[in-house]
Amino acid sequence: MNELFHQKEIEITPHQLQQFQSLIAKLFQCCQERMQYQSDRFELPDAELRCMMLFGEERYLTPKGIAYKMNVVKSRISKIIDGLIKKDLIQRIKDPEDSRISLLSLTGKGHEKINQVKAFHDEIHQKVLEEMPIEQRKTLLMNLDLLKSSMESAKELMV
Repeated sequence: MNELFHQKEIEITPHQLQQFQSLIAKLFQCCQERMQYQSDRFELPDAELRCMMLFGEERYLTPKGIAYKMNVVKSRISKIIDGLIKKDLIQRIKDPEDSRISLLSLTGKGHEKINQVKAFHDEIHQKVLEEMPIEQRKTLLMNLDLLKSSMESAKELMV
């Protein structure tokens, strides 16, 4: 009996698979459009904006650490960093413990920009959640957490 239940539980119909793929594609497209709008609104290329957002969690970052977190090569990160330095959004500081290492941190102007972007994110996410009743919000958040976990599990199979 338990084995039969488990079999039914993992059975995925072609319709479910197609619907899942379609919804993921639409969500991804929606996120891409928001990111493009965000880049235009804050007058920063997407890569520079994503790089800056990494500083929300850290006071200092290294170019190598940024390259790892953004999953791009270090030479690409150098161009992104140079662009942000020219715009006075981040600054380069020598590591006091090892002068060979450059640390990067937000400038005052960079902190202001990050706060504006975070306020924009809060506003957009607030509007999305306001579109649904409270109980559906709770269900959505639980299901998104489940989706995230499932996607992370599937990602581990790719390595």
